[in-house]
Amino acid sequence: MNKTSDLRIIVLGAAAGGGLPQWNCGCRNCAMARDPTSGLRPQTQSSLAVSLDGESWTVFNASPDIRQQIQNNRPLQPRRLRHSPIETVVLTNGDIDHLAGLLVLREKQAFTLFSTGAVGRIVADNPVFQVLDPELVSRETIEIGEAFSPLSGLEARLFAVPGKVPLFLEDGEPDLGIEGEHTVGVELKAGGRRVYYVPGCAVVTDSLAARLRDADVVFFDGTLFSDDEMILTGTGRKTGRRMGHMPIDGEGGSLDALDLLNIRRKIYVHINNTNPIWRAGSERERVEARGFEIGYDGMEVRL
Repeated sequence: MNKTSDLRIIVLGAAAGGGLPQWNCGCRNCAMARDPTSGLRPQTQSSLAVSLDGESWTVFNASPDIRQQIQNNRPLQPRRLRHSPIETVVLTNGDIDHLAGLLVLREKQAFTLFSTGAVGRIVADNPVFQVLDPELVSRETIEIGEAFSPLSGLEARLFAVPGKVPLFLEDGEPDLGIEGEHTVGVELKAGGRRVYYVPGCAVVTDSLAARLRDADVVFFDGTLFSDDEMILTGTGRKTGRRMGHMPIDGEGGSLDALDLLNIRRKIYVHINNTNPIWRAGSERERVEARGFEIGYDGMEVRL
């Protein structure tokens, strides 16, 4: 493979937890995703891969679908006996759809795992993750705002994003919109370019807006189109905000919040199976008319 100096970003998984189709869902989108003639392709759970040379890669969030994602993306496949181009994994929160894939990466392969202290403790406190051989898999705790290099030449920082604790840590009604180590975004810098990955966000605060302003690319939380989407579709009882995700449309939605920030490319990821932007229609047209793109598995961005 010829080496390049590009900042390469591959959307390994564009869907939210459960993927598309979700295993136990018969909503319109899931039915279409099961029908090969519908034009709506199945999508795996939220993850990005980034490289500077096309040889060494860092993966942001270890999706439960990571085996399939590696199979679907040749740059991440082994090039010799017992090899992986994946050098590091970075976690943005402790949700199942972002860390369960670590169990797939247990085959005596060396890599470094980066996370905040809070997310790192979730991994450390669950004995099932002891399958990651500590002699091969090193775990690095990153402080909020601390610069680190998941790959040589790639500068990264984790920053707090309004959110909540993972569902399995909820005890009663959780605090919503808290900013701390449980939900973070990632800032990436290389070659004068700035890229942000924010797969979960409860609200765009003034400080977050200032951070994202004038960015080259922002991959942003597109979980639900409307806050009450799951209630209206009969697929759940919670609003998007109760789940820690701001809606795309409506008052306080990300369409308006990101529209005036002069971001060169705005790409929705972590899209729920119920979200109507997956298919052609007025909702998708509204999003695209505002200059947003809908991420999809295998989408590649080069800077």
